[in-house]
Amino acid sequence: VRQCHYQSQTNSKMVFGETQVPLGQPLSSASGVSHGSGTNLNLSSHGDENTTEYRIKAADKSGKKTISLWHDVTLVHVDPATDRPTPYLNFVCEIPKFSRKKYEIATDEVGNFIKQDEKKGVLREFKKGDIFFNYGCLPRTWEDPTFVHPDAEGCRGDNDPVDVCEIGSRIIGTGEIRPTKVLGILCMIDEGEADWKVVTIDAEDKWAPFLNDIDDVEKLLPGTLSAIREWFRTYKIPDGKPPNVFGLDEKFMDKHYALEIIKECNHAWKDLITGEKERSLENCDAEVKGLVRKLSKSNLVDLAINDDEDEAPNF
Repeated sequence: VRQCHYQSQTNSKMVFGETQVPLGQPLSSASGVSHGSGTNLNLSSHGDENTTEYRIKAADKSGKKTISLWHDVTLVHVDPATDRPTPYLNFVCEIPKFSRKKYEIATDEVGNFIKQDEKKGVLREFKKGDIFFNYGCLPRTWEDPTFVHPDAEGCRGDNDPVDVCEIGSRIIGTGEIRPTKVLGILCMIDEGEADWKVVTIDAEDKWAPFLNDIDDVEKLLPGTLSAIREWFRTYKIPDGKPPNVFGLDEKFMDKHYALEIIKECNHAWKDLITGEKERSLENCDAEVKGLVRKLSKSNLVDLAINDDEDEAPNF
């Protein structure tokens, strides 16, 4: 088990457009493992592409220290020039826009490398065709399968990091980390599980200065949100499955609502990596216990910090 020692940092405020949203910095590593951006990381491929053994691995510049794109990258983007938190959240790209191979962070493997998803030994692609936005996740988040959000139609979390749809112009490579502005969120119900989709835009995209909330997307880029929703509604139909459904009357919720969901999932991540979640499974069914314990086996970290230093990030 990879061991890291985490400590809290001084809280700061994030600014999204004209609205100030208090958002504390994520837990950082006293051992220096924490990365606030992708600047000091290298990506490398291992194994033969188009096989189940293929992995994309992240490491520090020396190549000696393996970096988990789930745990060792901070949620809040840190400016590498000033080492100060920015108004943006880090986005880890798994599937570049205009591609269809279903790459994902291997949450149940030590090191959390990126792999192509497979089912019964067959590598998975989107049969619907290429995805038209960059797709990935927010590091240091986890959709807790023991938690049922009141707006999620009675469905529990899907046991993965929070998904992100980045709508900028740039094609972002698999494993690449980019600072993004949070714009809103969609609640998809995927086979009985809540599967939140956060809508963001790359902080350096030409549209970024004009997009500060979900209504701006509808106003300035009409049709984008409905196209995202229809993609997720229909992408499993070619696999012989029914259309997906959505909570909240199929509405994209605003930035404030999205940040609250991200906050909950960041706190859930902390409970997972500290072992707190596994210790509190007494009243859960066997299936959920199995899901959490499988993740804990690969991801549990050993904390050596005082209670007063172990404060969760504040949003």
